[in-house]
Amino acid sequence: MVMRNIVIIDEEKCNGCGQCVTACAEGAIEIIDGKAKLISEIYCDGLGACLGTCPEDAITVEQREAPDFDEAATKVHLAEQQKTESQDAPVCPGLLPRDLKPKNQSFQSAPASAPSQLSHWPVQVNLLSPSMPCFANADLLLVADCVPFAMGDFHNKLLKDHSVAVGCPKLDNAEFYIEKVAAILKANKLNSLTVVHMEVPCCFGLTHIAREAIARSDAKIAFDDVTIDLQGNICKTETISP
Repeated sequence: MVMRNIVIIDEEKCNGCGQCVTACAEGAIEIIDGKAKLISEIYCDGLGACLGTCPEDAITVEQREAPDFDEAATKVHLAEQQKTESQDAPVCPGLLPRDLKPKNQSFQSAPASAPSQLSHWPVQVNLLSPSMPCFANADLLLVADCVPFAMGDFHNKLLKDHSVAVGCPKLDNAEFYIEKVAAILKANKLNSLTVVHMEVPCCFGLTHIAREAIARSDAKIAFDDVTIDLQGNICKTETISP
């Protein structure tokens, strides 16, 4: 045992988004039961590459007694990890393939003539301008891009009479999203803000994006945080104050 830097993960803060897993080149972190965990101290080099990727500030580095970083063992571990990942599901639980079609049942299709409730274009966060007229005095939905595919009645139940900004909190640049949403909030007086995301852990990053954007914009606005399950149902709604 030696005194050295080692990563510490606060499981109370961790939302299981998995961004630290991707950032850790040594494969020392895995998502287990929806939380990031350091699986072995000998795989952690203590450099903290994972710190800047955590949207919840759940990761710190502290100096304490720990086994030496074992580079040889880490290489073996990475080789085994890559072999396992090529055969099984990806590390992030949100990427786990799932068959959502009920057994022995067919899906009920919506009428082909069902009208769209989309009121503006574009909708992707990267393409939006804060000065677009659709944001003035708007009821804004900040929506994870998987939601409309999972939720069959998304247009009539949530999108109707709303402006919308769509994005992926896992695959896209969260910092860019925060700045863009903050700019929208600064440039417009919204009637309401609603964040809609899937129940998979990585999707909760959208809630963090909304919180941080509100803080940076100095907007005094609460928002509804809506969670959609994999069957397309609203499973939780929470009002979050600034």
